Amino acid sequence: MRYQGRITTWKDDKGFGFITPHGSRGQVFVHINAFSNRQRRPKEGEIITYELSAGEKGRAQAAKVAFVGEKARLSKPPGTGNFPLLFAVCFLFFVVAAVLSGKLPLTVLVFYLTASGVTYLAYYFDKAAALKSHWRTQKSTLHLFSLLGGWPGALIAQRWLRHKTAKGSFQTVYWATVILNCIVLGWLFTPSGTRMLYSIFGGT
Repeated sequence: MRYQGRITTWKDDKGFGFITPHGSRGQVFVHINAFSNRQRRPKEGEIITYELSAGEKGRAQAAKVAFVGEKARLSKPPGTGNFPLLFAVCFLFFVVAAVLSGKLPLTVLVFYLTASGVTYLAYYFDKAAALKSHWRTQKSTLHLFSLLGGWPGALIAQRWLRHKTAKGSFQTVYWATVILNCIVLGWLFTPSGTRMLYSIFGGT
């Protein structure tokens, strides 16, 4: 069953708000991931239609939300396809192959895996904080983790957790960190980069 209501509270920086159903004084929680149209940012005062689902602790929250005049779409929101996940996995396999062939020290692989794990956790806790209106991890911190080698973990977190995929500005900076990190990794395959690596880490 679909309901209609008005967005009476919306915190765009946190990606959630509340709907006041027509004919009711109660409020229904709504998250940005529930909107069918992820290209359009919600605003206070807009009329929307939605279905109800059970959220955390059994409280009601909106699902399959559509702006009035738009049909609720069941297709996956942008950025939730399998290609980004495959890209991250293939990259890590590439680093593994480089280590096994002796082109990179084992320390580089350990660093990428550790950075990715830490970054994934940062995204996980940031999403949990967003849902509970708690203190958020700064965007610059998330980007720094990605730049330092945690971008595969960030990419996996974005897709599995459906977090930070809607804002184009965030994605632009994120992919810039991916490119910069890959450039640095590519430099490590050059003679000067290889010498520096093995002078620091030796043959481990």
